[in-house]
Amino acid sequence: MIVFPNAKINIGLDIIEKRPDGFHAISTIFYPVKIYDALEILRHDGEGLQFGISGNESLSATEDNLCVKACRLLETRYGLPVVNMHLHKNIPTGAGLGGGSADAAFTLRLLNDLAGLKLDAEELEICARQLGSDCAFFIRNKPVYAFERGDEFRPLELDLSGYYLVVIMPDYPVSTAQAYAHVTPRMPDHPLEELCKKPVETWKSTVKNDFEPWLFKEYPAIASIKAALYDQGAVYASVSGSGAAVYGIFRQAVRLPAIEQTCRVFYDVG
Repeated sequence: MIVFPNAKINIGLDIIEKRPDGFHAISTIFYPVKIYDALEILRHDGEGLQFGISGNESLSATEDNLCVKACRLLETRYGLPVVNMHLHKNIPTGAGLGGGSADAAFTLRLLNDLAGLKLDAEELEICARQLGSDCAFFIRNKPVYAFERGDEFRPLELDLSGYYLVVIMPDYPVSTAQAYAHVTPRMPDHPLEELCKKPVETWKSTVKNDFEPWLFKEYPAIASIKAALYDQGAVYASVSGSGAAVYGIFRQAVRLPAIEQTCRVFYDVG
């Protein structure tokens, strides 16, 4: 069985406070986009889990991988057949696109089907929350307003299919832990959930990502990418999550050959 875990973008990101458990309380919009990894899981007759990765030489097939952690979690709770998993990476890492979280959630979903566990979406979300703050989003994989650690959701009627979305990844990742260490929590001036219900054309002046001031100081090229998207006619542009990826929302199709020379560019991902 093979599935294709997809990425997400964050539309707005408010870092509200440091929680007693050490995590940050945030508010953000998660929106799924069409950038995919590929995950195959098959039963096999050998002993023990077999797992391999291709597409990204910086990743290793160890017990620390979220796909393996997802498998171990279900194995411990419910029992699983012996499986062979292979993950092909295409979603950039250190991008703020949720690729690792998507892989983990799709592993849960695929193993649930393969093993006939019959877990519903709510039960799968409970499992996913143990693997990472945004993993649970990819169980239902629909636009949501996310709050607390980014693992509590309210449905959001948001459809960007009438726009042209571009995602740009520079040639370096950003550490989420490092980004959080340089941001001071604050209460937002206006509720993000309400701001994102207004026309996309209003977001430029209202919808902010609290990571951007530090990111733009530390990585000026990221600020330049965002500026270039606006120069090319984007109605809204932003860093996704803690970066390093930047996306632009356009009214019509665009090509960005100058940016392609130094960055990976994903076109028409909405």
